[in-house]
Amino acid sequence: MHRGKGMKFVGDSRVTAEQKANLPKDYSEYPGRTEAFWPNFLLKEWLVGSVFLIGFLILTAAHPSPLEQQADPTNAAYIPLPDWYFLFLYQFLKYEFAGGEFIVLGAIVMPGLAFGALLLAPFLDVGPERRPHKRPIAVGLMILGFIATFWLTFESVQHADYEMRSEKYSVNVEAVESEINKDDPGYAVYEANCLSCHGDALQGQGNYPSLTDTEKSVEEIKDIAVNGIGSMPAGIFKGSDEELQQLAEFIKNAGSGGGGESGGEGDSEKDSGSH
Repeated sequence: MHRGKGMKFVGDSRVTAEQKANLPKDYSEYPGRTEAFWPNFLLKEWLVGSVFLIGFLILTAAHPSPLEQQADPTNAAYIPLPDWYFLFLYQFLKYEFAGGEFIVLGAIVMPGLAFGALLLAPFLDVGPERRPHKRPIAVGLMILGFIATFWLTFESVQHADYEMRSEKYSVNVEAVESEINKDDPGYAVYEANCLSCHGDALQGQGNYPSLTDTEKSVEEIKDIAVNGIGSMPAGIFKGSDEELQQLAEFIKNAGSGGGGESGGEGDSEKDSGSH
């Protein structure tokens, strides 16, 4: 090749004699083997992702996740349940050699080995083949992981009584949204004695019932606040007789803008719950 052949001298630089448009390569010469990243490949990826995203949004709108109470370190009666994507680990820890004395093995060692195997799959199976039956290691690990996760999640859901949990632990959204007069002097008494267990809107939480819509009278509420009821012990209320009257009237009038319309059982458990 002669020096300068196919080149034009322009000042002190060299450019090719034939200028070519900056167009992507025509991949039609290699059908089924490769394609242009933009826009062919990305368009397919976006379309598939959009279908899954829309399907997921429809699913969450049709079957919203149950809303349970917030974590409360003072409430030892509440049994939390992990979100669905952790249920397989939750179920796994119930087995004999994965919980109790073997908690480190079940919570760290075995899940670490399982996820580590999935991370190593691309390095253990480095062949150029894309067909599943030509990638036994990667495909085998994927299938094994999917079956184990699906089965453990299914078992966990089967053993969970969601209807009972809904009745016992669900948050009363209507009560939370009810109008509570926080300027009422009874609310300050309620805040000091009952709020930590029954919420800032008397909505209740966990084993502590809602204090709204009570059928108890003011005198009954006062008696429960002092002497307790059910699992609520006596002596929870700390205050004067005047404050007790304000508290009972506040709970009785809740929902009308004057206080917390609940009482009786709620109030009793409220006081016990607050401590």
